[in-house]
Amino acid sequence: MHLVPAAPPSAGSASRVAATSTAISLPRAHPPLLSHPGTTRPGHALPPGPTSPEKHVRRPAGAGAGRAEQNKITIHKSVARNKPKGQGGQRQRKPSSSSSPLSLSRDLKRRRGGRRGGARSGDPSPPAALDGSAWYIAHRRRGSSGRHHPRPPHPLRCAPSRRSDQSMAHGRQTWSAMECSSDESSELSETDIDDYAEKSYLDLKSGKLVARLASDRFRCPFCPGKKKQDYRYNELLQHAVGVGASNRAAKVKANHQALAKLLKEDHADAAGTLPSRQALALSNPPKPVKDQEVFVWPWMGILTNVPVEQTQGGGAILMKQLADFKPLRYTAVYGSNGYTGYGIVLFTKDWIGFKNALAFQNFFKSQRLGKMDWKETKRHGKYVFGWLAKEEDYKSDDPVGVFLSANGDLKTVSDLEQEMSSKTDNLIANLAQQITAKSKYLQELECKCNQMNLSLQKAMEERDLLHKRYNEEMRNMESATREHTQRVFQETDKLRKQLVEKESYIQRRSRQLNELVAQTDMERRKLEEEREKNADENDSLNLARIEQQKADECALKLLEKHKKEKEAAFNKILQLERQVDEKQKLELDIEQLKGKLEVVKHMEGEGVDVKKRSEELTAELNERIEEMEDLEALNQTLVIKERMTNDEIQDAKKELITGLSELLGPRSNIRIKRMGELDEKPFLLACKQRYGDNAEMEAVKLCSLWQEDLKDPNWYPFKIVITGPTAEQVINDEDEKLVSLKEQLGEDVYKAVTTALLEINEYNASGSYVVSELWNNKENRKASITEAIQHVLKQWKAQKRRR
Repeated sequence: MHLVPAAPPSAGSASRVAATSTAISLPRAHPPLLSHPGTTRPGHALPPGPTSPEKHVRRPAGAGAGRAEQNKITIHKSVARNKPKGQGGQRQRKPSSSSSPLSLSRDLKRRRGGRRGGARSGDPSPPAALDGSAWYIAHRRRGSSGRHHPRPPHPLRCAPSRRSDQSMAHGRQTWSAMECSSDESSELSETDIDDYAEKSYLDLKSGKLVARLASDRFRCPFCPGKKKQDYRYNELLQHAVGVGASNRAAKVKANHQALAKLLKEDHADAAGTLPSRQALALSNPPKPVKDQEVFVWPWMGILTNVPVEQTQGGGAILMKQLADFKPLRYTAVYGSNGYTGYGIVLFTKDWIGFKNALAFQNFFKSQRLGKMDWKETKRHGKYVFGWLAKEEDYKSDDPVGVFLSANGDLKTVSDLEQEMSSKTDNLIANLAQQITAKSKYLQELECKCNQMNLSLQKAMEERDLLHKRYNEEMRNMESATREHTQRVFQETDKLRKQLVEKESYIQRRSRQLNELVAQTDMERRKLEEEREKNADENDSLNLARIEQQKADECALKLLEKHKKEKEAAFNKILQLERQVDEKQKLELDIEQLKGKLEVVKHMEGEGVDVKKRSEELTAELNERIEEMEDLEALNQTLVIKERMTNDEIQDAKKELITGLSELLGPRSNIRIKRMGELDEKPFLLACKQRYGDNAEMEAVKLCSLWQEDLKDPNWYPFKIVITGPTAEQVINDEDEKLVSLKEQLGEDVYKAVTTALLEINEYNASGSYVVSELWNNKENRKASITEAIQHVLKQWKAQKRRR
């Protein structure tokens, strides 16, 4: 960005200054901030003359300040003598050789004892609009602190608009008047402040100096060059108290202390009701904190004189230019009359944020655009000022103070260190408690793990034993199966041979009958006889049918026998459970006897009774162990028999389902139901409403598609719901497929699909395909084998009565 010197050039030298302006890039530690645009808004117009040189100078206190004030008085008096008559009421004299910049520089060096050096080689040349004496005075006043500090071109200030030579001459007159008044005020010592303040107070009270314009309007009679001349009571009181407690010149402080006294004692009726915090701040003026500074926390920086154009979009441009300070956000401050020109920059709450906030404040302070510069400067131009928010800003009554009090607190660095140390101590204590609890829990887990390892070792030994017995039983069953298969094959071969012989006999008889067709009557009588024989054979067939019925009765008896065997198997299972309970009881008794035996062994030295008791316990323990071994053997036998019985029952159930699938109809009480098969009726009804003529075809397609989706193992539309001590699997109503199905085809199709899902999950969750089960239509539940056999017997008896 191209920067122009801060002092406005004259019309004759404007082109020369613009031609010599160069592009200046700031270092990384000082990021370039946004300059004002060329157009100004209300309240930010440029001043008619150049900026006063003394508005950016912080006056030092002590003896060094007194010597600097004497030097400045001498310089300004020489400048006043060189002014032409008619400008600011000064006499017109020719400039003498003693008032040249070189003689003034030598004079300053002699007065200051060589402690402050003259102008360096890098000093800028005086602007064309100022004569040599005036430029030298302004330039030396900026460097009065002992070092040469020419005002650097600030990136927040754009090139000033051109003014006429007449307006610049008027600005030089204003500078001279303000310099002289300031030099006169600096002659007042610190001990005479109270007397001078009392004198100013009498002048204000008598009416020589007017401070009150109306009932609620005031002005500061000691700041005539300030742009704002219309104050409310609270604003003027805050201004007077702040300037009176600052490091300004003694006369300025005395005048403003007198104004604050006048407002408090003589015009208190215009105060109204002030907030308690503001009243406390006014009654106790802020004093410089020596040990600890009070900051606003979270750390906040204050920007002032910010144009409204730069606040748009959350101050994105400002945030980009302040990126090296790592701010969190920028907030423009608005008052009752709209935008105030202030903005708040928020930093992080940690120490890194505090470091960035201090860097932010030091940057503006190094550019002489800090808080004190803002207060001491009358014409701010288009520079943006900034500083770190502290107690004075927090307790102020303006919109900035309201914003800070609403969004932050006052804290010192030591307070924050104490808070963080207490939080750290609490965290360490909590972590220590957690470590103790975790160590106890770990010990408990180790004990449980050891117990589980022992029980697992025992279970593995039992499993190995069961595997051995199972393998032996399987080998025996395989050998028996092979023998039975061989017998079946032999009987089948015999029957096949008999069938072939009967077929050949029938063929011969058929040929013979064909030959006897054309024979005589006798042959016909023989044929009738043969017919009679056939009738006899028909009778034999009837007898065979009767025998078949008898065989059916035998089959029913066999079913009843199976029923009894099933009941016997159930009884065996109950008996097995009782034996297991007895076994567990015996194991408990054995453990108790072992414990008693150990106790007796430890008491062996107490006499004969103890030995006798030990022998009795040992004998009883051996008896219990033998009983437990007998029960274990019986238990294993019953387990084997129970498994065989269960296998026989399952085989009988499969055969029963296969045989009854053709005999039982869909309307009977007991039927064969295919679990997990979709019902086509809801699909057909839904498709009739949507597709019309093609409803049947679409229903078949949709039903087959959803039947395939039910077999998909990757689709699991279930969720676990805990009801009391148990957990259940229910349909997930938020499943995407089910939700789209319900929206497209309706509630009935949704119920049919969910019913099929629940059936597959209950009866064949591992296979996910349709299985056949005995079903009780009347009670809508799964039927047992006993109910199926009773239903078949009932139907057979009914058919028998009909015959």
